[in-house]
Amino acid sequence: MKLVIISGLSGSGKSIALHVLEDLGHYCIDNLPVGMLPALAEQLQRRQRNEPVAVGIDARNLIDELQRFPDIVAELHQAGVQTDVLFLEAEDATLIKRFSETRRRHPLSSAETPLAEAIVQERQLLEPVAAEARLLIDTTHTNVHQLRDLIRQRVEGAEAGGLSLLFESFGFKHGVPVDADFVFDIRCIPNPHWVPELRSLTGRDQPVIDYLESHPDATRMYEDIRGFLDGWIPRFEADNRSYMTVAVGCTGGQHRSVYMVERLADHFRQRRPGVLCRHRELS
Repeated sequence: MKLVIISGLSGSGKSIALHVLEDLGHYCIDNLPVGMLPALAEQLQRRQRNEPVAVGIDARNLIDELQRFPDIVAELHQAGVQTDVLFLEAEDATLIKRFSETRRRHPLSSAETPLAEAIVQERQLLEPVAAEARLLIDTTHTNVHQLRDLIRQRVEGAEAGGLSLLFESFGFKHGVPVDADFVFDIRCIPNPHWVPELRSLTGRDQPVIDYLESHPDATRMYEDIRGFLDGWIPRFEADNRSYMTVAVGCTGGQHRSVYMVERLADHFRQRRPGVLCRHRELS
């Protein structure tokens, strides 16, 4: 039996993720008490149908049950239930903006608890759940349509077997992705931004590719990162890892990181299924 637990901060996109899994054929249950997970798994294992199950968990659970979450997940694994935890989050300022725009009330806010304080409380309550996450997704820079596509691609990639591997470019001046397993800083290689005719292009354009590949440092950086990942990704995969995110950053996320991510993704697509590519700043 395959069980996917969707959790995360209010306003980060949990409902969207659960709807995507429902469209992918999962039997979905929202807002289930954590303490009921073992009983649910036992009941579903007795059913004749074998479709995957997705369950939504949020901070409205009892505090002691949230604290027991790691032990409950361990019990599920021991009972033969393949369990993946997907956790969604976003920066506080983004969450506040989303609640202000939709005029929804945060589930932990009240007359005595303002929104900003409720978000802090929710982070603390959900720490035991986030610590068990196989896939962490930061939706700060992701709109609804991008999140739907990302969830679908990552879950389909993992269910197809093996590791769902995402390469993501970003700009350091816009913040480091908190959901990355590996972060590579390539700001030391020559920057096409300072070549006037290349400034408006991206790392997917041939003139930028030619410029970077004319510099030995860019090639050496690619070879070093590729060699590191070639050696270590199989070790993570052997440890039953379902998801991995590799982030590559330059200053603005337009030229060097885009070029490097495209090249790395091309290399690994030739060797394994489930390889995805995302350019955060270009999106």
